[in-house]
Amino acid sequence: MISDDLLAIFVCLFGYLLGSIPFGLLLTKAAGVGDIRGIGSGNIGATNVLRTGRRELAAATLMLDGLKGAAAVLIAGSLVDPAIALFAGLAAVLGHLFPIWLNFKGGKGVATGLGVLIAAAWPVGLAACAVWLLVAATARLSSLAALAAFASAPCVALILEEFGVVKLALTIAVLVFVRHQANIRRLLTGTEPRIGGSKTERA
Repeated sequence: MISDDLLAIFVCLFGYLLGSIPFGLLLTKAAGVGDIRGIGSGNIGATNVLRTGRRELAAATLMLDGLKGAAAVLIAGSLVDPAIALFAGLAAVLGHLFPIWLNFKGGKGVATGLGVLIAAAWPVGLAACAVWLLVAATARLSSLAALAAFASAPCVALILEEFGVVKLALTIAVLVFVRHQANIRRLLTGTEPRIGGSKTERA
């Protein structure tokens, strides 16, 4: 019989490994585009995949990166206490940011983080997605949309959810902001590339 502590460690490790799957890299290589890390920002996420001009690959990357975050929470939640499932979701985000398969150099956690929030507390996740869509549609800045979405998530969670979800949303927000340091500097200087810009722009 597996102890609760061992099972908790297992689901968190599972979450990390699931989050570590670099779908953007796998899809672009399979499609013959090449190594996405040599294009644009070198990031493995959907925004950089879009710079290849292959919108369908970018959409697939966005969906799969989100699904792996949601799956980590949902699968863990079927095996352990829901509070531990939140840690599995956080582990999935960490896996995406620091994938063991890519020498711990991963993406920025936006799609995976949103997937985790939707699975952990769908009102919070959907609110964050709505903020992302609104900012992206008006400002045409993917990074600003991501920052706004994750800044709003802890605030919405504080109103609607228990403190465990608030801590999860806040932790993911901090990670996303840290990974967007270069973007924040460019936003402040007005040099951040807009959605649909050149393939060689960095983000």
